[in-house]
Amino acid sequence: MILKYIMIDKIKMAALAVAVAAGLAGCMKYEKPNSDTSTSGTMTMVCDNSFQNIMEQEIEVFEFQYPEAHVLARYATENIAIDSLMKLNTKTIVIPRDLTKDEVKRLREKRFIAKSKKIAIDAIALIVNPANPADILTVGEIGEILTGKLRDWNEISPSDLGEIKVVFDSSYSSTVKYMRDSLMNVEPFGPNIYAQDSITGAFEAVKATKGAIGVVGVSWLNTDLDATEIPTEQLAAELASDEPTQGKAVDSSVKVLKVRRDDQVEAYKPYQQYIYDGSYPLFRQIYMVTVGANGGLNHGFYSFVTGRIGQKIILRTGIMPAVFSPQVVSLE
Repeated sequence: MILKYIMIDKIKMAALAVAVAAGLAGCMKYEKPNSDTSTSGTMTMVCDNSFQNIMEQEIEVFEFQYPEAHVLARYATENIAIDSLMKLNTKTIVIPRDLTKDEVKRLREKRFIAKSKKIAIDAIALIVNPANPADILTVGEIGEILTGKLRDWNEISPSDLGEIKVVFDSSYSSTVKYMRDSLMNVEPFGPNIYAQDSITGAFEAVKATKGAIGVVGVSWLNTDLDATEIPTEQLAAELASDEPTQGKAVDSSVKVLKVRRDDQVEAYKPYQQYIYDGSYPLFRQIYMVTVGANGGLNHGFYSFVTGRIGQKIILRTGIMPAVFSPQVVSLE
């Protein structure tokens, strides 16, 4: 009898354990949070190198506001970004153009719908050593410098600076592509064109060489982009307020040249106002593209960058956001 009762008790206990386990499993299944929401989870993206300093701020503020969200960014060339999206190695990219109809079609064939939105109007700035007396270049002169037809500063105006050396951040950067496609009429680069391994390298080359011209994105001129200058908490609070957004001027280690069209008298520096109204001739569009599903982190970050706070981050860097009014930010 004792053995029988013990067996019955064991059966009851086992049944109870199974029931409890099933109940817990059901609760865990019900309460388990979605690991990929618009404000939580982990995502990857590829961003054009020339937009790196701005995207790092976008990510910094987004992750501060949503601590459970993690955005892993790779900074590369436009071609690498497009290739990564087409192969679905990443679902979000930032590039200096919109997708082509063929690229949209290829994604549709893979059952992915691309969302694309212009997030900024960027400009290409020409920087020189402060000791360089030059102040203005025409679009035609820039093209002839790039093709090697103009090789000496004395060919532009009386000068003893000697050879003109043009410095890019990289041989494969989008700024190289922009200058080639926009100003060179399919001609090759001249022998006076050089590439460094970074944006910083291009700045350093200009500081060290009086006859050099650096070709950089305008946002890199803004010293306010150093993340150590302002705590993230303070930056997020400023962006959330209704106060006007202000950026800081470029430091005096380089000088920004004015540029004018060949058929115009007035020359312009790449102020936001002149980028916005097209007076400054060297400008381009920046697009953010995602194939992330609605409700996921890719779409959440896309909405953040294209929304109010994301656009204010762009505004404070010196370039023109897509949805805000322009303001004059001094580059003196």
